[in-house]
Amino acid sequence: MQDRLQTYSPVDGSLFVERALASEAEITATLRNASAAQPGWSTTPLNHRIELLQAMVDHFEGQRESIADELSWQMGRPRSQSPYEVDGFAHRARTMLDLAPDALADLRPPAQAGFQRFVRREALGLVLCLAPWNYPYLCAVNAIIPALAAGNVVLLKHSAQTPLCAERLVQSAHAAGLPPAVFQQLHCSHDQVARIIADPQVSFVSFTGSVEGGRAVQRAAAERFIATGLELGGKDPAYVRADANLAHATENLVEGAFFNSGQSCCGVERIYVHKSRFKDFVEGFITQVQAYRLGNPLEAATNLGPMVRSSAADLVRRQVAAAVDQGARPLIAAQSFPAACDEGPYLAPQVLIDVDHNMELMREESFGPVVGIMAVKDDEQALALMNDSRYGLTASLWTRDQAAAIGLGERLETGTVFLNRCDYLDPQLAWTGTKDSGRGCTLSSIGYESLTRPKSFHLRELP
Repeated sequence: MQDRLQTYSPVDGSLFVERALASEAEITATLRNASAAQPGWSTTPLNHRIELLQAMVDHFEGQRESIADELSWQMGRPRSQSPYEVDGFAHRARTMLDLAPDALADLRPPAQAGFQRFVRREALGLVLCLAPWNYPYLCAVNAIIPALAAGNVVLLKHSAQTPLCAERLVQSAHAAGLPPAVFQQLHCSHDQVARIIADPQVSFVSFTGSVEGGRAVQRAAAERFIATGLELGGKDPAYVRADANLAHATENLVEGAFFNSGQSCCGVERIYVHKSRFKDFVEGFITQVQAYRLGNPLEAATNLGPMVRSSAADLVRRQVAAAVDQGARPLIAAQSFPAACDEGPYLAPQVLIDVDHNMELMREESFGPVVGIMAVKDDEQALALMNDSRYGLTASLWTRDQAAAIGLGERLETGTVFLNRCDYLDPQLAWTGTKDSGRGCTLSSIGYESLTRPKSFHLRELP
């Protein structure tokens, strides 16, 4: 069995991080220590837990520039954009901590003479968080902070592409004064993760990643009566209606499709445009895409970096080639992007028209800098095409008619409906998906429900 974790940077292909994988003894000790620490942490007053977690966020935020450097080297995002993930982490964390007192408060039914009745939310115990590489902090925060605030202890296992992110978070927690065993991290193989999920000391698993990865987590948890939270990506659609503000829609949809090189669970991967606006929309879209600068993400002028690895770029290349073979028309010349290569992670953005749902490009997740655009005759056709997917994470509508958007949104098979925006998580709203986009919910006060169990107190008062 491989006993080393090696992270190769998409920037230049160099070995950037190497770590020893956890030994069986280390896994056993980590789980044992976490379980031992949990009762004390859960009985720590909530306001003190929140103070310590606020201090953790402050410490993390103070490392903003060095964290951004590491992030660009590990997963290839342009250095000019990486600091914003630190900002986003801090904002989400503080929002969830602000929500904690009300979200974790006792639920009390109407008064009944002679009785005290309430429902208390208790911590589950040990939460295992399996975090991805594409937004390694923004995805991890959704589970880590509310789990800890609720009185759970957390074990974090990050993607092998972003191992330093796990180390950074734990360092900030310990610097803030959290007891060491309350928040820990391990570098593990897939087999070791399955062994951890099977351990009776683990009470909940939070996973963000691929559909196949989610199935593997669910299988590992199936032998035990523990819940899982699975955020598994999407093939998120957008619909530009005839009355849309075209300049606004174009600018935001280009960013929604190509930010982070399209490597976003809720990135826009397919666009439907009313036929009366199709030609103008596509022309404006192409103009903005051609303004991107693909190159070394460490250079200030770069706003489109490499994909995380060559194999990910190859998947996109295969989807595009197959779509073209089926009649799709690519509108971007790769020569417009000198840094683009036929092999390797540096991939030019691509836009295709004359696409349809017989093409894998319009059905299966691309997770890269490519989008297909189709003309539609009306709302009904757009709605049918948007729902024609095994995924259902987000969908965006671009129109001046809010009532029409709400009506369409009620019929969309998705976790979040956007109007005149896309590719964004509001931490005060529930983050959830339907179909193969996963199960469970994070963020908002609802996000605390899966990280706690209700215990009812029915107390009769005697004279």
